[in-house]
Amino acid sequence: MSLVFILSIALQVACAVHVVRSGRPLYWIWLLIIGSYLAVGVYVLVAVIPDLRKDPRGRKAATNAMKMIDPQRRRRELQRQLELSNTVDNRRRLAEESLQLGDYANAQELYRSLLTGMYANEPHFMLALAQAQAGGSDYAGARQTLEDLIKTNPTFKSHEGHLLYARCLEELGESEAALAEYAVLADSYPGEEGRYRYARLLARMQRQAEARDVLEGQIRRAGLMPAYYRRKEQSWLKAAKAELSQLGNT
Repeated sequence: MSLVFILSIALQVACAVHVVRSGRPLYWIWLLIIGSYLAVGVYVLVAVIPDLRKDPRGRKAATNAMKMIDPQRRRRELQRQLELSNTVDNRRRLAEESLQLGDYANAQELYRSLLTGMYANEPHFMLALAQAQAGGSDYAGARQTLEDLIKTNPTFKSHEGHLLYARCLEELGESEAALAEYAVLADSYPGEEGRYRYARLLARMQRQAEARDVLEGQIRRAGLMPAYYRRKEQSWLKAAKAELSQLGNT
């Protein structure tokens, strides 16, 4: 049986399933069987693609696919928009995209350009600047930005900012101060990263028994959480198990 024939059958079956699930007339199934690739192509154009455009999940899948094919596409579009209209919102969107793509130097430049005038102390811009600085390994700069943020916005609260501050302290060699911040985050951070980083630093400071207790408690607690939470935190739980395994060998 040739690969082309197998692919044809697979596409016909997939489209037939879509016919049934979408409630379309069943004559489409006969057309798909008779018409093979041609019928599949027509059906995708007139039925599948319009459905994807209407379905938020379909739009998200299409967006993710485009990011994989051409990760710079959205940034080019945002750059064109900024060139046409140099507004705060256009700069913000380009800065966010640059940060997400790991272009930390450009993100820093854009956020600094935003932190002027009435936005000079805007906390979300300051936090994003600190994230870009840390992304570029400027942990001292990120720490200073975060301290300026708190000084100018004393009521501003951010779990991500708190975690980033602890990471900066750790990277700068201030282990005791970092450990104190992680101890708070282990209970307050809405996810598993805070607990994992707390346990890892304990292990690095040769406090293996405490690290083991934190990791075991973390894994036990995660086991009681809903499945969607474990999927969302899978990477940190996997890292926690690996760290616990390492501790078992020491």
